[in-house]
Amino acid sequence: MRTPRTIAVVAHQRKNLGGGLDELRRRITGQGVEKLLWYEVPKSRKAPKQVRKAVEAGVDLLVVWGGDGMVQRSLDVLARTKRGGKTPVAIMPAGTGNLLAGNLGIPTDLEQAVDIAFNGERRRFDLGRLAGEHFAVMAGVGFDGAMIKDADGALKDRLGKLAYVWTGIRHVNGSAPRASITIDGTPWFDDEASCVLIGNVGKITGGIQAFDDAAPDDGWLEVGVATAQGALEWARALGTMAVGRSDRSPFVRMTRARRVDVKLESKLEYELDGGARAKTKKFTASVVPAAVQICVPKP
Repeated sequence: MRTPRTIAVVAHQRKNLGGGLDELRRRITGQGVEKLLWYEVPKSRKAPKQVRKAVEAGVDLLVVWGGDGMVQRSLDVLARTKRGGKTPVAIMPAGTGNLLAGNLGIPTDLEQAVDIAFNGERRRFDLGRLAGEHFAVMAGVGFDGAMIKDADGALKDRLGKLAYVWTGIRHVNGSAPRASITIDGTPWFDDEASCVLIGNVGKITGGIQAFDDAAPDDGWLEVGVATAQGALEWARALGTMAVGRSDRSPFVRMTRARRVDVKLESKLEYELDGGARAKTKKFTASVVPAAVQICVPKP
């Protein structure tokens, strides 16, 4: 593969991997690139503006340094534009969960991640779209959305992955509002649901293998509904996921779709790729096939 002539790095200043951003710069310049554009942001919400600058500059490769929030916001920008969809993305997994990187086999080792950026395979992957925003890993509402909202920010900075465990324990006894779900125009679920998850990949928050048959390049989204309520039922549901297929739990229903319409009895926070969003009472999620190009390890 030809060495990219112009590379842009969009980096979250508060995230770290290996020897940090200084080592990343050294390793990239060591590849003999002609031009390096460098953008640092204090939070993931500031990334889209810098990604747009990189796309407008016509870069040959976009390197994203950060966690799932940085990756999600960067891919969202790329998927919105024709030129962005053609720009290869290399992920430097410097966050807490690194869910997309983990699902794609990109290691949390800076030397290996940079090698994949320059010498790996470039493959096209699907994205999901909800409320006009793209996601690469999952979208969730209910238990999942509330858990991530509480874990976001200072608590996640202090505790890392343990923040999800802590907030998860707090929400297992939460209420389960009624949800009506339509799959590709056909009614599928109408009952109390403690959590509705829409996945593009198999592993979700906490490394749980929620969707056993998921593939991020098959043109489908996975849909899961959890009806578990209380600590005992959640323990049984998560235990089944840990040792077998998620759809074998009596507290889980699963299917797949190209479009998912969800109506809730009451407003709840939803999340995209581990990032909390506003409360909503209804939403539609759909798959966007082959939306972005990502550098992954060679088979």
